[in-house]
Amino acid sequence: MKEPTIKFPFQIKEKQPKTCGYPGFRVSCSEKGQILLKLPNSGEFIIKAINYVTQQVWLNDPNNCLPKRILSLNLSGSPFDAVYYQQFTFFNCSFNLEYLSYRYNHISCLSDSNRYHVIATSSSNVVTYLASVCELVKKVNVPVQLPIYDHVLSTDLTDDLRLSWELPPCGRCESHGGRCGFNFNTTNSSTIEIGCSNFPSKGISERVSYIMALCILVPALLCLVAIFTWICNRFKLVAQGWAWRIERVADFEPLISPQLPTTILGLDRPTIESYPKIVLDENQLLLKPNDEACPICLSEYRPKETVKHIPECRHCFHAQCIDEWLPLNASCPICRTSPQMLPQSIDPS
Repeated sequence: MKEPTIKFPFQIKEKQPKTCGYPGFRVSCSEKGQILLKLPNSGEFIIKAINYVTQQVWLNDPNNCLPKRILSLNLSGSPFDAVYYQQFTFFNCSFNLEYLSYRYNHISCLSDSNRYHVIATSSSNVVTYLASVCELVKKVNVPVQLPIYDHVLSTDLTDDLRLSWELPPCGRCESHGGRCGFNFNTTNSSTIEIGCSNFPSKGISERVSYIMALCILVPALLCLVAIFTWICNRFKLVAQGWAWRIERVADFEPLISPQLPTTILGLDRPTIESYPKIVLDENQLLLKPNDEACPICLSEYRPKETVKHIPECRHCFHAQCIDEWLPLNASCPICRTSPQMLPQSIDPS
């Protein structure tokens, strides 16, 4: 992944003077070459990406356990806030781990696979069920990239945190190709203002641009009018032809059999959502030793990808791939086994 560009309002600690950055935006470099941003009440995070036009930054945990950092996340005292907040409830579950591992994604860096699973969910139905069999850990408002819909039962919360800032207001300057920074040319030395400089040259005057636009737009409009007139005439002829055909067909309507309703041959969404999911880590082995690539998209499996398998035949696929296949085809793409619904008596939803 390409390293983000560091410029105002961000300032690299010990490499750039303080005038290069805005208060609260100082960053540093780790021994691994990671760009770190320290939040006053939450510690250091890796900067994964920065959008200077929309004034947004994406953060993650240097130690690869973002859910642990989320449990103590506090953005107060920093210039950043969430673009989207969504409440997640954390549970510590030691009951029926085999079923829970089939049904829900657990947070691997907070769990002991043999003793307990830590599960985070935003689904009200899942919260109600897990509250009856698991121990409540905490309810947290998480800065998510996009809100997760209620039908997603659980998540490992490893996606980057998406934060934004309002001050300094440099988005407009960046969108016009300018350079945002402190304006030290103001007459009042006690006030530091934000300015925008180094706009790219326009190349041609506005008057010339206006004349060129007219020379292009006028012929284009005349051409569109001609095309539109031709299309209207064609539709008029076609409409007249169809009117004659409708009159001829009307006499035979009693002989025309009604169209049979279209049937959907795939599985319903609750059945598909009930299939077991697995989040791969660096040493994850799939259910079958030759499962190295998804048979649907033919892409090799990678760490942190979510895979799903059909219980009847235990063939594995990318979760997204099989979720798109099964609504259209009620059979396994490999062996054509017809899957069955898991027992509804243990479904918390």
